[in-house]
Amino acid sequence: MHSSARFLIEFGAIILALGLLGRFAARFQFSPIPLYLLAGLAFGEGGLLPLGTSEEFVAIGAEIGVILLLLMLGLEYTASDLVSNLKTQYSAGLVDAALNALPGAAMALLLGWGPVAAVVLAGVTWISSSGVIAKVLGDLGRLGNRETPVILSILVLEDLSMAVYLPIITALLAGTGLASGSVTLVVALGAAALVLLVAVRYGRHISRFVSSDDPEKLLLVVLGLTLLVAGLAQQLQVSAAVGAFLVGIALSGEAAEGAHNLLSPLRDLFAAVFFVFFGLHTDPASIPPVLLPALALAVVTAGTKIATGYWAARRAGISAKGRWRAGGTLVARGEFSIVIAGLAVTAGIEPSLGPLATAYVLILVVVGPLSARYTEPLATWLTGRRRERAAAPADAEGTASSTAPEPHEVA
Repeated sequence: MHSSARFLIEFGAIILALGLLGRFAARFQFSPIPLYLLAGLAFGEGGLLPLGTSEEFVAIGAEIGVILLLLMLGLEYTASDLVSNLKTQYSAGLVDAALNALPGAAMALLLGWGPVAAVVLAGVTWISSSGVIAKVLGDLGRLGNRETPVILSILVLEDLSMAVYLPIITALLAGTGLASGSVTLVVALGAAALVLLVAVRYGRHISRFVSSDDPEKLLLVVLGLTLLVAGLAQQLQVSAAVGAFLVGIALSGEAAEGAHNLLSPLRDLFAAVFFVFFGLHTDPASIPPVLLPALALAVVTAGTKIATGYWAARRAGISAKGRWRAGGTLVARGEFSIVIAGLAVTAGIEPSLGPLATAYVLILVVVGPLSARYTEPLATWLTGRRRERAAAPADAEGTASSTAPEPHEVA
């Protein structure tokens, strides 16, 4: 069979399968990400039907998918939102990082993977899935709830932290020496700070330059600008994903709204390809040996995320039910965890890290929506049961004292 014909058949089958899996997930109201990962496992190394000619194109599509995911996330926030979140919620961000990054680092060290893998796995367990959480909040009708701004603030701080974390990871994975690695890191952080400064100070001018009444021109300019900045950022070891995120931050008003509407279908397409690509590079046979550590890590970090949301909501004066809802909503991991693990897999740091990250994300991307829905009712029920048990001895004591005869009656 001709190579171009085989490519079209393979890639067409992938896209069709992803569309059907997405419809299936929507029908049962859960995230399609685990199904996309499973599809990648089925078509990848050691899978049921390994791909041939289309794998290189899928790899390019996956890189574009990461860039569009982060661009669309940046479009959700303005530069002023970013600055105000940093000022008011930075303590919640620190608690979030401490509670959720440390278990991942500890697990990597316990498995004997070394310090670089520990820093990578810390990022995998730290960052919640903004995409899954945003969808869950919409599906549950909680966008107007009092705890929702707290949740979004934590997500924004996590996303912004990636502008610092990803350059560090890039330098570590490159295996450069201390001196050259430090220079690379300083250049990367300086470039990220410069782009952020431009986004904050000149965002309105950038939006005016990009804005257009013609959807075609708006799409081409925004997409071209994003890919250009992402490429320059990657050249400076900042990470293309962070460059795309900061472009999204820089755009506001009509330009941001128009770009969001135009790019949403492209984001969905290439993001799905990205998750498939990650699954393609994971041998299904490599998952069972790391399933137990992945499950243990999922249990621990689900608990730490619930604790993070509860603490942050309590600090913001939210009621007990809202605190539990905030904690349960933050449990899902997804796109960023896979992005971070993907960098390590590409660098060849630890063969088992990719399978563990895949299993970990599969567990929590399924548990996350369930946790968002049921953490608060379950916590309320358990609290009520505990109060009933605590009140029972007091009631029994009161009943006994009321039925006992008075001292003068005994005589």
